[in-house]
This record gives sequence, C-alpha cells and structure tokens, in this order.
Amino acid sequence: MKLALLLAIAISCSVYSSNMVAAEILPIGLFSSGSMVGWEVKSFERETNYSIEHFDNELVLKAVSDGAASGLFKKTVINLKEYPYLNWRWRINGKLPEGDEQQKEGDDYVARLYVIRSGGLFFWRTKALNFVWSSRGDIDNTWPNAFAPDNNRMVAVRSMHHKIGQWYTEKRNVYEYFKDWLGEEIVEIHAVAIMTDTDNTGGYATAFYGDIYFSRK
Repeated sequence: MKLALLLAIAISCSVYSSNMVAAEILPIGLFSSGSMVGWEVKSFERETNYSIEHFDNELVLKAVSDGAASGLFKKTVINLKEYPYLNWRWRINGKLPEGDEQQKEGDDYVARLYVIRSGGLFFWRTKALNFVWSSRGDIDNTWPNAFAPDNNRMVAVRSMHHKIGQWYTEKRNVYEYFKDWLGEEIVEIHAVAIMTDTDNTGGYATAFYGDIYFSRK
C-alpha cells in the first residue's frame, strides 16, 4: 500500500483551518533554510532516508532509498482557487530500470510529489495527484495508480529521457489537474507529500528536492 492511502486516515483526523495571508506565494517546504518543521514520516517497507544537506552551494532535501518505501508529508490547507500553482525543484542522481509503472511490481519512483485532498472521515474518498519522475515514456502522460486506481492519479513530469545530475524547476496548475481528472472543482487540498521509493523493484535511488511552494500565478 502506498503513501496516499495511509495518509488519508491520518489527515482525516487532523485537518485544520489556516488563515491565508494575501501573499503571492505560500511556502510548503523551506529546505533552503535548513528547516523540516511540520514534515512527518510515514513508513511502509523499510525507510527512505531524508535529510537536509549542503549540495550545489545550498541547502536541499536529500532522499536515499535502497529497496525502501517511506515518505514525508505535511498537513496544510491550500485554497486552490487562490493559489492554484504548485512550484518545486528536483534532481536525481540515477534512474530506476524501466518497468511497467502501471503494475504493482513496477510502482516505484525515484522522485515524486503528492498533493492530497482529504475525504475527511470517509477516507476512501481521499484523492491524490502524484507528480512523478517516471522511468518510462513521455512527460504529461497520466495513469491510475496500480495500488489505488480510483484514488490516485499519476502524472509524469519528467521521464527516462531527461538528464540525471541536473536541477529542473517545475510549475503545475493543481486546480486544473484535479478538474481534468475528476470532472469537478476541487477548491482545497489538505496535505503535500514527498516520496522516493524503490520497494517494489528492490532498486536504489537518490533524489534531491528544493523548496516547495504554492503561488497565485
């Protein structure tokens, strides 16, 4: 079982309201400041190691997975009508062997970022967009998650064709992705999660994540 399903139960019991400041951006992960405040670990099959490291003359989040599957998640309420864009930076130092990511035995990603809408007490209604670094095909491909096809939508932001050892800056309109997927307006999300996992393929992966934030435009 992957991160989003187990997070659903935890989030449903602890979603909180927040007063949104009328700013252009809403920080989620301030790794460049050396902070991991608010991020919690969820383990599934051994633990991916997450740590703040100096790399390329800055502080970033480093993830190392050796046949492991654990993630970091942060509970936060974001109004997607006001802040629809998810922004982040990431880099990988190697790729996983090409496999069938639509099957359970191939459902591993060297880097991924979740955006989660809680179903509240009805945790089976929880929905999660998974922005992933795919070990296969072209970018912008989407498919249902092998473990939870009704609850998780995978989106290939980077693929096997992109260079390793290079930083990439990403921006995705989460509001529009949810609308395209579910056919309805999703106004709020309730958590963001990071995961580098190799438990199904038994592989090894190293990824780096820069700061994460939502923006108005």
